[in-house]
Amino acid sequence: MTDPGEVRASDAEREAVVELLREASVEGRLTLAELTDRTEAAYSASTHAELALLTQDLPAGASAAAPVERREGKKRRWFVGVMGDAKRRGTWRIDQELGAVAVMGDVVLDLREAEVRTDMVEIMAVSVMGDVKIIVPDGVNVDLDGMSILGDKRVDVQQAPQGVNAPVVRVHGYAIMGDVKVIGDSRTKPIQRRWSAWREHWRKLHGEDWNDRSLGRGY
Repeated sequence: MTDPGEVRASDAEREAVVELLREASVEGRLTLAELTDRTEAAYSASTHAELALLTQDLPAGASAAAPVERREGKKRRWFVGVMGDAKRRGTWRIDQELGAVAVMGDVVLDLREAEVRTDMVEIMAVSVMGDVKIIVPDGVNVDLDGMSILGDKRVDVQQAPQGVNAPVVRVHGYAIMGDVKVIGDSRTKPIQRRWSAWREHWRKLHGEDWNDRSLGRGY
């Protein structure tokens, strides 16, 4: 008799797990990096047992969680560097749109360890003879629009494959003799990942090849 955990997973079951992970992120249970890692793992899972590992430390459904506090309106949280630096790293909470303005200065927003309480991260980035740098986990989908005048705006991120319901970071970038850059964490100093039980089990199931591919990208 087939072990229930070894039953092959369907596309619909993978999508259901991804949706549960997104709900957990909005509830503050996962950082953006953790959400991205587990989303990638969900799409590569082949059995029910593998999918179960990704949610074993999460509630069975959204009804088990307390209501999520949401801010009303379109207020932004601003980070401004005028002839100086403004940096936000480490653990922080994103529950509204963000704004970054660099005027002859630098602004760095590191989103990897942030708790994202919104459906997507939306950022207005303005650089005037300065530098706005936004750091994200590789594997997110980045949408960068806007314009540059004698400046540069670019994305250097290993984005998710087409059709994957990965986290979204949307940046409206305006650069005037300055730079607006969105970079993946394989292009910068790595952060310390919290090694939860599912990751260790996943390594044992998939071996070092998966470990090298997903965890060796500067993670």
